[in-house]
Amino acid sequence: MTPSATPELSGRTTEDPLEFLDAAESSGRLIGIDGGTKTFGLALSDVTRTIASPLETIWRSKFKTDAARLLSLAAEHGVTGFVVGLPRNLDGTEGPRAQATRALARNLNKLSPLPILLWDERLTTAQAERMLVDADQTRKRRGEVIDKLAATLILQNALDRFRRPA
Repeated sequence: MTPSATPELSGRTTEDPLEFLDAAESSGRLIGIDGGTKTFGLALSDVTRTIASPLETIWRSKFKTDAARLLSLAAEHGVTGFVVGLPRNLDGTEGPRAQATRALARNLNKLSPLPILLWDERLTTAQAERMLVDADQTRKRRGEVIDKLAATLILQNALDRFRRPA
């Protein structure tokens, strides 16, 4: 049996930050993803992986269209991995939203060799909402930016963890 002439695209998904760092290149930007039912909030790290900044919100349509936009942004910014928020329940169990996030990661793995870190995102959307209310943002403005702010919090929490010794 001869090996396939086409290289395998499949990336790797993990919940272990150290395993993720081993799979990702040692430097380069990361994209944080807050996957909702209607949108994907996106955040981007700097190349030193110190600071996360809001990038954009993708209004969900078909997966292939959404994935094409995400992978286009990854290529444009020289991204070396994805940090995807995993919405666990407060007691640590996983419900339908966490299952949908795992499916998103599996489907992205089929399209990209970039590693994916599933990051526990409990309460990040609530934290983002609180920050926007404290900043006196209107309800309309909060709706426009909350998903990419939540993605920024997810990514920043992961970046902070990468700098701490295990």
